[in-house]
Formats: sequence, structure tokens, C-alpha cells
Amino acid sequence: MRKLILAAAAVAVLGAPAARGEEVPKEYHATINKALAWMVKNQYKDGHWEGVSGQYAISMTALGGMSLLCEGSTIREGKYSDNIKRAVDWLMDRVQANGLIGNPANDREGGRYMYGHGFGLLFLSCIVGEEENVRRREKLVKLLELAAKYTRDAQTNRGGWGYVSAKDGSNFDEGSVTITQIQGLRACRNAGIVVPAAAIKDAQKYLKDSTSSDGGVQYSLAWGSGGGGGRPALTAAAVSCGFSFGDYDSDLVKKWLKNCKNNLEGLGGGRRLGHDEYTVYYWAQAVYVLGDDRWAKLFPGTRSDECIKWTPYRKKIFDSFKSGQSQDGSWSHDSWTARMVGPVYVTACYLAILQLDKGALPIYQR
Repeated sequence: MRKLILAAAAVAVLGAPAARGEEVPKEYHATINKALAWMVKNQYKDGHWEGVSGQYAISMTALGGMSLLCEGSTIREGKYSDNIKRAVDWLMDRVQANGLIGNPANDREGGRYMYGHGFGLLFLSCIVGEEENVRRREKLVKLLELAAKYTRDAQTNRGGWGYVSAKDGSNFDEGSVTITQIQGLRACRNAGIVVPAAAIKDAQKYLKDSTSSDGGVQYSLAWGSGGGGGRPALTAAAVSCGFSFGDYDSDLVKKWLKNCKNNLEGLGGGRRLGHDEYTVYYWAQAVYVLGDDRWAKLFPGTRSDECIKWTPYRKKIFDSFKSGQSQDGSWSHDSWTARMVGPVYVTACYLAILQLDKGALPIYQR
């Protein structure tokens, strides 16, 4: 069985190279290169990144590693292969015996260790098939199997996830952590890792049950179906998750898209929300998948100037990123999230967006 799993991982990643996208427009190359240089400079020698006051190191290391993978480097080759290897080593050393990527006893993870677990699952899944050392790859596959099982075990009876496991958090769940786990599980599946099917099925139901009549995804089902109005950030993330599972045209996805169109116009081009780095991170992924023609196919009869299209959206947010970049290459905004977590988080999210057109990772592809 182990050999079959390893073979599946190799086929998923090595045998089926990522379909390369179009090139990023040249006017943003310098912006990207400055940001990548900042990420590398701010990586610790042992391979990790961290947030304000040393917090959220698991999440920051995973997101930092993803930003380098998006450039096109891998654990085997490329300009940032050594940086990626060190990030992988650091994370692997922190996987618990039960599969949790992180340490629940570490107060610097702020009682939110499921974020780190989800992002860690995403990152490690994106590199497992590129590992050439058979023993090391086998170890990675085993760790990811355990991590995927832990994700299932940490799921609440409603199908979502909270900041900590269902057991540690009295069965509390909420949308943002749920999105993180779904994307991590999807990356695992892309890599040929065995994923509990029930975990995905229950999570999809959670998002459906969280959707209000106007298409917005509410914060938490732990408070019941009336637990608050839809959140634009979570709705954008739900679209991205729907697309990553191959759901491009269901009635539910269409409801989410319409809600996002009504609530996210202008975001990234000057308009701000309370968690706009998070919102733009997922919404940009969704708009990239839409491309320039999918909206019109989903909603026939929509005027061309009213369709959401990647090319004009990219121009707007990329220009905003370019003008807002610090001299050192990072981004540090005044939103609550940016202040609490720090520039590693914002810079890693923006680098993922800026490099979508490279098509380097299956999880972000059209």
C-alpha cells in the first residue's frame, strides 16, 4: 500500500508537470523580485518565518514557503530551492505523533494552531512529489497521511473547524479555519495522499449550510444558522475552495460569486476591508480561475463591462501592490490582521497573487 501511495504522489506531481500559465506582465517583475528578496532576507537560518513577537511561526513558514514555490522554484531546483528545503525541514521537525503540524502547548501560536496545521498541510503537500530521496519522501507521505487524518479528527460534528481541534475547542467552528483545512486537504489529494473522503464531504456541507439567502457565507455555524450575516472575506474564500474542487458552475458557487460582485467591487484598488489581505488572497485566486470569459458563460446576458475579468482586475490590484510596496520590498498595512500578524503574512499573500499567472502550483491553477 505504501508503495502505491508513493507512486500516486510521484505521478500527481512529478509525472504530471504543472501546466505553465502566461507570464506575469513585465511592469511587475521588479515588484515581485524585491518582495522575494525581502522574504529570503527575513527567513531565519533554521528555515522558519514568524509573525509579530514570534507568533504564528507555523503559518508564516508555510505561507513563506508557498510564496517561493509560486516563483517556480522547487525543493529540487531553482533559485530558492535551499530556502524551501530549510522551511520543509523546520516544519517536518514540528509534526506531532498524532499528525498535528505544530505544538498546541506553544502560546505563541495564540490558541489558533489549526491555522498553522492547515497552511502546513498545504505547503508540504505541494513539495512531497518533488522529493527525490525515497526514504525522505516516504517519511513526508506518512506525515501527510497522519496530518490529513488529524484534520478529520479535529473536525466538528457540523463539518467545520475552529481555531483549535473540536475536542480542545468545545466543538466550536468558523469559516476562515474551515477554508484553510479544505484547501490543505485539496492539496493533499492533488499530491496523491489518501484523504478521508468524509472530511471533504462534511466540509462542503458546512459551507453550504453557512450560506445565507443572499449568497454570503456567515462566520460560524456554532452559533446556529442565524449566527450572523455573510462575510465578504469568507464568501470569497468559499468561491476559491469551490473552484479548487472543480465546482465551477453550481447554483451555490453562482450565489457566492454574485454576493462577491456586490460586496467586493473596488477592493484592492483603494477600498479597504477589515481583513482585506485575507479577502484579496482568496478572491484573486477565484478571479484568476474566472479568467476573462468564464463569468459571461456562468451568467449569460451579462454586459461585457459588468463581467468580472482577470485582466482588468489584475491591473487594478497589481498597480495597488506596486504603489504600496515598502522600499525594502515588503508590505505592511494598517488593517487589524496586518498589525497583529505582521509583514511576512501580507508579503507572502501578495506574492502568491502576483505570481498566479506563472501557474507553478496545481492548487492555484485554472
